[in-house]
Amino acid sequence: MTKRHPATIVARAGIAEDTAFGAVTPPIYLTSTYQLPALGQPGPYDYSRSNNPTRDVLGEALAELEGGAKAIITNTGMSACLLALQLLTPSDTLVIPHDCYGGSYRLFTNLAQKKQAFKLHIINFQDADWAEQLRLSQASMIWLETPSNPLLQITDVRAVCQLAASLKAKVVVDNTFLSPVLQQPLSLGADLVIHSTTKFINGHSDIIGGAVIAKDLAVGEELKWWGNCLGLTGGAFDAYLTLRGLRTLNLRLKLQQENTAAVVDFLAAHPLVAKVYYPGLTSHPGHQIAKEQQLGFGAMCSFELNAPAALLKDFFNALEYFTLAQSLGGTESLICHPASMTHASMDAAAQQRAGIAATLVRLSIGIEDVADLRADLQQALNVVAQRLAD
Repeated sequence: MTKRHPATIVARAGIAEDTAFGAVTPPIYLTSTYQLPALGQPGPYDYSRSNNPTRDVLGEALAELEGGAKAIITNTGMSACLLALQLLTPSDTLVIPHDCYGGSYRLFTNLAQKKQAFKLHIINFQDADWAEQLRLSQASMIWLETPSNPLLQITDVRAVCQLAASLKAKVVVDNTFLSPVLQQPLSLGADLVIHSTTKFINGHSDIIGGAVIAKDLAVGEELKWWGNCLGLTGGAFDAYLTLRGLRTLNLRLKLQQENTAAVVDFLAAHPLVAKVYYPGLTSHPGHQIAKEQQLGFGAMCSFELNAPAALLKDFFNALEYFTLAQSLGGTESLICHPASMTHASMDAAAQQRAGIAATLVRLSIGIEDVADLRADLQQALNVVAQRLAD
């Protein structure tokens, strides 16, 4: 059989593979422990922190989607980040982007400063001399987030990976914003891919989870050992729900991207919007690279309100179909204020370096009728316009 397409992988994950009773959909194994055949004769499963059949089905599907050799399913997206960092020693240097997700930034900086788990170097991969900065960093691991959160900046994964190979540094790519349906970093040269499966992969805002996918099987087995050792592995029920959500990933993203493009067009033409951040815009500085390394522009966008930050409260309060909440990637449309929510763990100076303005708003576009989404944004912006006129 030839290599399967993503839509087939997600639809067929675990289907008709039950050897016990021939169940079409994969059963959920909620057991914590397993009976051994006999003393001194362990079976393939002994304790669910180490191995679980339901979790394994999800891991196999994500590994195939990303083109990796091994996937480890974790209990949160942040534990997936922590798991990947186990490949580093205190003498190693981790290079991170200056505008990474606030929770990741908090983890990296505190592990480096408080635990001396590794050395840390921060680079703006949008700088013209990023390659020279990287050469001087003595990197052991390079962490990329593309598109970035929340400004949707694009990093050339292939170019970074080519340089990393000469530096003998591993490259980790956080692929949460796009999912493996829209980007496969391992095919661009990356060594590891990270996901918060909470987001697009699950797609229904009802679980917390993560995943690490390794290109090399030996690295994957090492990370699996650490996942069991540290207790970072995910639960069976979360894996079951994530599998269920995964089956509609292609369909959801198709509609979400259509809705996002329409919302972006609306925002770009509105006088109360100062700037729109979306790689699908030809004016976006990373548009061409995004076209080359992605299979779509995703369902996330951000914009800066062309009004004082004090009026954001009126704007958010007026919305009906956009829910003010953290997270992203669900079927429902969400809106958040990065400076006080997702990136609040960054101090003011770090936010300023990352370009996170006080008036920046981030949208996660869902599957609602786009006419309703545009109308909701319009009436909320009308409230802002009225406040400005008062």
